[in-house]
Amino acid sequence: MAKKRQAYSLTELIIVVAFIGIFAAIAVPRLNFAIISKNKAETTAKKIVTDLRRTRRMAISDAANNTKGYELNMTGSEPYTGYEIENSDTDEIVDSRTFDSAITCTGDNKFRFEPLGNLKDAGHKNLTVSAEGKILTITIVPATGMIKCTEN
Repeated sequence: MAKKRQAYSLTELIIVVAFIGIFAAIAVPRLNFAIISKNKAETTAKKIVTDLRRTRRMAISDAANNTKGYELNMTGSEPYTGYEIENSDTDEIVDSRTFDSAITCTGDNKFRFEPLGNLKDAGHKNLTVSAEGKILTITIVPATGMIKCTEN
């Protein structure tokens, strides 16, 4: 009568692990990591839009105590490395962010919201955020402080 087999030998397990390793070594370099960078561009643009709206909201809500408003200033030279939110009355840095090295951010460098929620400077303000071919443009209308983000 034949004996029933209940386990695999060490040799069989080593061969299976070697095959899995070879397949992984072939597959990993072929993965498309550009998609991750594209998602980083969209995430970064959404964070900037959120913080621009936050800066505007702080300027409006603190209008009784702060007549100069709040501003979002880009840090570094173009392409920017991040940004800071600053109280224009006290020059206090409220918050700051830095960008991932895969992100390129260019455009205007200062967005100062006055107590009524409008931008201090006239003319549309723009920022462009890009990575791996994905380009997003953030536009702020000075008269109203409206902020929108569009994909190019």
